Amino acid sequence: MGDSKDKVVRILEEAKKARFRANTRRNFLKESFLGLGGLALSTMIGCKNTATSSIVFDPQNPLKPQAPHFLSKVKSVIYLHMAGAPSQLELFDYKPELEKVNGQSCPQSFLEGKKFAFIRGVPKMLGSTATFNQYGESRTPISNYLPHLSTIADELTFFRAVTTDQFNHAPAQLLMHTGSARLGRPSLGSWVTYGLGSENANLPAYVVLTSGGNNPDAGKSIWGSGFLPSVYQGVQCRSAGEPVLFLNNPDHISRDIRKDAIDAINKMNEIEYAEVNDPEIISRINQYEMAYKMQIEAPEAMDISNEPAYIHEMYGTNPGKESFGNNALLARKLVEKGVRFVQLFDWGWDTHGTNANESVDLGLVNKCRQTDKAVTALILDLKQRGLLEETLVVWGGEFGRTPMAENRNGKDNGFLGRDHHPYAFTMWMAGGGLKKGYSHGETDEFGYYPTSGKVNTFDIQATILHLLGFNHEEFTYDFQGRPFRLTDVEGTVIKEVLA
Repeated sequence: MGDSKDKVVRILEEAKKARFRANTRRNFLKESFLGLGGLALSTMIGCKNTATSSIVFDPQNPLKPQAPHFLSKVKSVIYLHMAGAPSQLELFDYKPELEKVNGQSCPQSFLEGKKFAFIRGVPKMLGSTATFNQYGESRTPISNYLPHLSTIADELTFFRAVTTDQFNHAPAQLLMHTGSARLGRPSLGSWVTYGLGSENANLPAYVVLTSGGNNPDAGKSIWGSGFLPSVYQGVQCRSAGEPVLFLNNPDHISRDIRKDAIDAINKMNEIEYAEVNDPEIISRINQYEMAYKMQIEAPEAMDISNEPAYIHEMYGTNPGKESFGNNALLARKLVEKGVRFVQLFDWGWDTHGTNANESVDLGLVNKCRQTDKAVTALILDLKQRGLLEETLVVWGGEFGRTPMAENRNGKDNGFLGRDHHPYAFTMWMAGGGLKKGYSHGETDEFGYYPTSGKVNTFDIQATILHLLGFNHEEFTYDFQGRPFRLTDVEGTVIKEVLA
């Protein structure tokens, strides 16, 4: 133990000497001649990285709990993203008229002036491959692909006319989660943790869990912090094996030795921050300290094996293996522990009909079978623990699917599938602040265009922020000379769905 402390002292002394050597006039001029010009330019154009509105960035504790703009019941979010875009016409948007024109040539009005990812020529119309019934007192139409979800229809709030202006996966996912189809913007989870902080100092405020064998097409950028300090980015954890890679100490390194090393590193970081005032240095300090704290709490928080048998039966979990069910149960455990934002991405919902796994009558059925029970269990589990009123659960993809069959390269694919459709798709939410068993918006008789209640991705984001207690127009962060917000210059809170 004494050797460890002596080593720390030596590290600090060397850091001081290096700092002194750097502070010579010649070195200053050599290293900062461009920096001086940059300082002048930033002053002229007004660049600054400072928080606005009521949010205060505390360098000593950037994740401390903060109050939103107004009082809200909702304290945390579980966002379930089905990467690849599930077909609303097979799951929620029942269109009997579409079944009547099944196999007929698509009307020209659906094709003129439109861009599709893969449809070429004149495709055939495709009626739903599922059957529908109405469920609950709300008489909500849900297909036979989701037998478990149909039992809690009265807990859900549907958005049946969501639109986007992106029809390729990566930009559409970026738009849905960051408010921009281009890289570089903070994700929704980063905005939420920046605005609310964390209720548990020993776990990340923003956790990401993936299933389905791949990350989303947009990659890890959709849980990145963009221009916000990186302390607010999502931390990807695993539902099998070590929850976070390299969390455990290496062989022959005790917890005391690691603490001494972290203290020494952070002392040097504090000296650096005092000189340059870069918030990323604070992020590094917090990440070192978080890793140390997580060694105690993360293994227990991320362990689902100690849950009772009836919970495993509810979720259909399989401890030790990566699965959506395991991630759904982990999401409940994490919000119970005070984690602010839990993002689940499940890959494999892209049903073009190019093979059996990507067909709406086979592959989609399998994806629903893998997730339906767990999604339903999550809602019921949160409710029975008194957590649903303070948790917002969001379900959806990045766009919808066309009412006509995909004819890739103008030919029949051999399997039933649908192309990307940005003009209308379905999402749902559950939890505090929402009208239960309510559906907002409708589409036409073929599910092609909205006929009422049309909303876009910015409206969805504005509504999520509102449910958390934020005015999305005032929730901003100054960057490169202007205030940025998640919803950019758009977005309207969907007041019709609010309780």
